Amino acid sequence: MKIFHPTLYLEKASQLTPERLAVLGVRGLILDVDNTLATHDSPVPDPEILLWLEDMKTAGIKMVILSNNFPSRVRPFANMLGIGYEACAAKPLPVGIWRARRALGVAKSEVAIVGDQVFTDILGGNIYRIKTVLAKPILLENTLYFRTKRSLESIILRSYIKNTEVAE
Repeated sequence: MKIFHPTLYLEKASQLTPERLAVLGVRGLILDVDNTLATHDSPVPDPEILLWLEDMKTAGIKMVILSNNFPSRVRPFANMLGIGYEACAAKPLPVGIWRARRALGVAKSEVAIVGDQVFTDILGGNIYRIKTVLAKPILLENTLYFRTKRSLESIILRSYIKNTEVAE
């Protein structure tokens, strides 16, 4: 089950501070888009995320977006934020994560992936053996596919939370 457990579990991505990253030895972040930085398919980030991204940039944290979505979704979003991106990532396969880490120019020990899904972001990061940060989704999706996936994730998260506190 540990392969599905994050290094850190937060209520929202914006709770990840430069100080927490320093403790983890992280200088670069690989960021998921949908339900991590913005609601699913929204063309603009959550307003709180915009402030958080500026704080990360000010702190010298390198960032890149990594999404399983198509370039037509990811490119405009990344361009608006002024950060690089990798689309069609095929998470949880590690190849997209490898490309994103190389784009950041940091060692594996200095990077973390931040996302809202256990079976893509966290599993992929753990397979690649980097730090993983799970943020609760900004807004839960209503499709059967996502409801089923979130149900299975909740079983995994219960076992994780049993042994760990959720960071506030």
